Amino acid sequence: MSLYLIKGQYRIVRSQPDGDSVHFYPSTPDAFTRLHLNVRLGASGAAQLRLDAIDALETHYTPPGHGGHTLHQPLEFAHAAGARLLELIGFSDVVRDGEVVTSATPDATPGYILTRFGDKYGRPVAFAFAGDTDRPDLEPVFTDSALLKTSVNHRLLADGLAYPTFYSKLYPDLRATLTEAAESARAAKTGIWGPDATTSGASIHAQEDLSERLVIMPKLFRRLAEYYALAPGDPSLANFKTYLATLNDRLYVISDAHATGFDTVVEVTGDTVRLTRPITDLIFIEG
Repeated sequence: MSLYLIKGQYRIVRSQPDGDSVHFYPSTPDAFTRLHLNVRLGASGAAQLRLDAIDALETHYTPPGHGGHTLHQPLEFAHAAGARLLELIGFSDVVRDGEVVTSATPDATPGYILTRFGDKYGRPVAFAFAGDTDRPDLEPVFTDSALLKTSVNHRLLADGLAYPTFYSKLYPDLRATLTEAAESARAAKTGIWGPDATTSGASIHAQEDLSERLVIMPKLFRRLAEYYALAPGDPSLANFKTYLATLNDRLYVISDAHATGFDTVVEVTGDTVRLTRPITDLIFIEG
């Protein structure tokens, strides 16, 4: 359960941080190269973090290959997650123009991440932490439940501001700790869990319902957004499961110890779509 520790800073001005992604500037500019991690840095030297095991509601999602039309989920909860993330890593007085941060106090905050790989987009899949640490930079750190509970990831789950979304490279004991946080928030109907319709059923009468009304797991939202982009204005779900079956979304159902496709855990009845399994019963396989 060792992950590499990388020290650095968070900076947010002129970026679009949301509830599960933020710019991170490693103190050692070639940190990811030294650790042989598939991570790409921008011109400013920033890595775009992908916070491991969580998925916040989308503030700006563009279905690939469909003309650049950007969609969002209900912004009350999407913005709450983004604001909480920035608060947790030490920023205040954040001003945005749309989704772009134009000013914040301070200009940068210290922090560190724990990671062991980058995703297919070159983003480090990481647990993020605020402040300084005495642990050495660029060295493996044994990551247990106690340390995990101090991460931004865990705190966003515990606050009910992000969905748990587990992938197969996440260590099982860390997944268990994150599941406990998410299930406690869900039982208390905290944050997103009050209006959540992922497993109870989301009834879609117009495509705009995805952006303005329905609170659902972002991965399901993204697939619906991509599906609807093929027929703008038509809210029919008649071919949604067929569409899902054409994709390479593979997952494990933990309770069944079975690998399958995302389409097999989605049910469509008329104008209603839902997951047939609890979100924490699913482990997605990295694409």
